[in-house]
Amino acid sequence: MRSPSHVLALRQARQQLLDHGECATGAISERLALSWRRSLAAGLSPTGRPTPLEHSNSTLLRQALTQHQALLAHSRPVMEYLLEQVRHRQSVVVLADPRGILMHTLGDPHFLSRAERVALACGASWHEDQRGTNAIGTALAERSAVQIHGAEHFLERNGFLTCTASPILSGKGDLLGILDISGDHRSGSPHTLGLVSTAARMIENRLVVAGARRGIRLHLHPQPEGIGTVAEGIVTLSEDGWILGANRAGLGLMQLTLSDVGASLLEQVADTSLQALLGHQRRRGQLPMALRLRNGATLYAQVHADAATVSAPARAGAEAQHDALAALDTGDTRWRASADKARKVLDKGIPVLIQGESGVGKELFARALHDSSARRHAPFVAINCAAIAENLIEAELFGYAPGAFTGARKEGAPGRLREADGGTLFLDEIGDMPLALQTRLLRVLQERKVTPVGSGRAVEVDFALVCATHCKLREAAEAGRFRADLYYRVNGLTVQLPALRERDDFVALTRKLLRDLHPHADLTVDGALLARLAAWHWPGNVRQYANMLRTACAMLEPYDACIDWRHLPDDITEALLDDAVAAATPGPEAFQSLDALSRAAIQQALEQSHGNVSSAARALGISRQTLYRKLAAGALH
Repeated sequence: MRSPSHVLALRQARQQLLDHGECATGAISERLALSWRRSLAAGLSPTGRPTPLEHSNSTLLRQALTQHQALLAHSRPVMEYLLEQVRHRQSVVVLADPRGILMHTLGDPHFLSRAERVALACGASWHEDQRGTNAIGTALAERSAVQIHGAEHFLERNGFLTCTASPILSGKGDLLGILDISGDHRSGSPHTLGLVSTAARMIENRLVVAGARRGIRLHLHPQPEGIGTVAEGIVTLSEDGWILGANRAGLGLMQLTLSDVGASLLEQVADTSLQALLGHQRRRGQLPMALRLRNGATLYAQVHADAATVSAPARAGAEAQHDALAALDTGDTRWRASADKARKVLDKGIPVLIQGESGVGKELFARALHDSSARRHAPFVAINCAAIAENLIEAELFGYAPGAFTGARKEGAPGRLREADGGTLFLDEIGDMPLALQTRLLRVLQERKVTPVGSGRAVEVDFALVCATHCKLREAAEAGRFRADLYYRVNGLTVQLPALRERDDFVALTRKLLRDLHPHADLTVDGALLARLAAWHWPGNVRQYANMLRTACAMLEPYDACIDWRHLPDDITEALLDDAVAAATPGPEAFQSLDALSRAAIQQALEQSHGNVSSAARALGISRQTLYRKLAAGALH
């Protein structure tokens, strides 16, 4: 409960906001001040009477119940558990949809007056725009857990309540709903915030598991005993290792952000492959395995996958050897020729050198080689030679003895080359390896032994070698920037992967990328737009194109199944339009500049839309903000 002096301070701060539009700094928390200002901007008055929109609305309720059946189904058991924890406080447990519409309530609200019971009835809206500052509406606005007590409510008629709410998020970070506990302000407890937050995470975990029941899930925790608890991380994966979703604990444990979801491979985050995880499940069942992250941290992971997914890599014979490379093959002639050559040297001790521009998929190709070989159940160790500090790369690659140098771990370290023993070593951007280190690597490749830093004892290693570079390694060797003898050692077979602009399978590749992003949705790209995309030069190659498609998919509305101009990022839209205008320019003899064409196109769109900027922007295939920016920059005079 708040003290009388605190209640008085709240009233004075509210009055100051009404009189001057701002509260004195420090009078109330910044979060509360922001919410009050939003309430005032919505046209609400602290002493105002309820509007009809605030009362129960059966149409909105029916819509909410229809659209959020899964949320309701998984929330009800948790809400019943939550009610048992707060029953002695005369509280009501509430579930609201993403618009603030109350969908389900549990508890006995008879301690409230009749009018107050109506306010907490299903179908009522508790959005900030209609109810002012309150736990449900403010949690919606800020996407974080919040507690609003008594006079902290913007509307005085809600001051009898103490409310605590937490958002419920999907595995992709979408806001699904709000879980809330509301009761008489005299029975509030500071512990309710943690209780509601924990219950919201229980619901999130249930939804993530249900949504990926037929896919692949990793259940994670720093201790194996933590798997299966409410604190576990859950990460969902596609069949080729893309991270498709994660609960909040999973994001934190893997050190990912929401922007990484759908844009990162498991191998970019953890030092293992999906096939290795599935192989562990086949051999050890649900026994957790240690998972080393790229940042050096260790988690324990339990793999959950359906029987078909688990058994697929176990198929024997030539079909299994070709599966991983075939999964990447979308029909490009040059790519397929490179894959066919690489297959012929698998398991024959011949190193492979992959060349190609940045973003063409060299690491994916290398991993597919590993997964197509007899070593596929052993480690695939990828090392970016350009990303390791020069003063650390020797210890990183070759390991070191205990106490080899200041700051070394007392137990020493095996080094990445020894970690690859029995599997495949992938040296990415090998052309950027320092010359001094090239000599040591050459010796390892010749002798198949590694001598850790600070140790005189050599350790035998056995690995398949795959290297990659974006530069012409032969030219670098001829110019003395790369050791010629090392070049001939790593160049058993050189394959060149084509740039995206050179490929002849753009449509099939697009179809595969969309299927990987949303395996259960039949997404397409508008035909005219697809032709424009295929004609662009894509400096970042497949990596850039895949990231663009992920962003476009995120822009889709639930009812959309076709990617159009309005779903593209602004920079891609501008680049495509500029290319189209440049192609249409008749040449300098026409004295018509790119700016003139752009102005003409904008002028025509505005005239056809009778000055409606939103309609003009849609017709041009750019966002309204981009059009405003062009107008402000002088596109029209």
